[in-house]
Amino acid sequence: MTMRLFKKVFYFIIAAIFFVVPVYGHHGFTTIFDMNSVLTFQGKVSRYDWRNPHVYIYVEVPDATGALLEWQLEGDPTPIMTRSGWTPSILTPGDQVAVRIHPDRNSERNHGLLVSLTKEDGVFLTPRSGSSTSNNSASSLEGVWDGLPGFSTRTFIYGALTEEGLAAQATYTEADNPTSDCIPFPLPTIVAAPYLNQIEILEDRIVVRTELFQVERTFYTDGRQHPENGQRTNQGHSIAWWEDDVLIVDTTLFSDNRAGNRNGIPSGPQKHTIERYRLSDDGTQLLINYVIEDPQYLIDPMTGSMTWNYAPEREPMPFECNPDNAKLYEVQ
Repeated sequence: MTMRLFKKVFYFIIAAIFFVVPVYGHHGFTTIFDMNSVLTFQGKVSRYDWRNPHVYIYVEVPDATGALLEWQLEGDPTPIMTRSGWTPSILTPGDQVAVRIHPDRNSERNHGLLVSLTKEDGVFLTPRSGSSTSNNSASSLEGVWDGLPGFSTRTFIYGALTEEGLAAQATYTEADNPTSDCIPFPLPTIVAAPYLNQIEILEDRIVVRTELFQVERTFYTDGRQHPENGQRTNQGHSIAWWEDDVLIVDTTLFSDNRAGNRNGIPSGPQKHTIERYRLSDDGTQLLINYVIEDPQYLIDPMTGSMTWNYAPEREPMPFECNPDNAKLYEVQ
């Protein structure tokens, strides 16, 4: 494809998808990136870093003097991008590309959040377009569920914060984000993330395996109570029971987490959560609601909701967190 034709194809695609902008949420995207602005440019791929927790694409672009500037473009994790049509070899150094990004709020940094990429051969890619389209219905909670379709309508409703919560939120930076050390998110983020989740129902427990950070949560359904002075862990200790067709999950004993309640709000030793899971009437979705109490940081409980789509045709993918890649979260 000639460069002139490449430009024509690129601008046609831009016009066709101008209003299609993905929704993100791993770290402080709205803090780092100007989500209301879209910058477009062309250049050559210099590096393509296919690792987790985020794929990075580096593109060299000539400035007004002809000098090359390298832009760092942030994508999604490899499972989400794989389901959106990307592969580890889809880009190679030297490839001519046209990109759309949400630019960094710091205009001195050549850094942006990827919206779309068009290759010289006309291949058009976005980082988050692989939602499940299955129309299958589940008869129970067991199976594979996709969090991507419900990601854009998830809710986090906050009340008042304590003085300690307000102070922590005011001083939070991405350098404080535990995921930069490959530490997984606890509830609510682990439930309200755009990944696959596999539920297995056993005689005495329910196991939920989440693609993100390969987290495995166990909900004990054998009537046990939370242990006194039990070990505090990243995902806490969960007991569960059924109320008619609703699974109730009660979790406590969370370890401290600097961003455990999202939005720069930590979670502490008193954190206590209740989740409710039930099938939609047609069995195509899992409807999730949660309430979070954490009196050290939250005066009022935090509430929220999320939906997962039934996706029996999908297979969860590996997610190996690379420490060097994760440290790139600390950019501000």
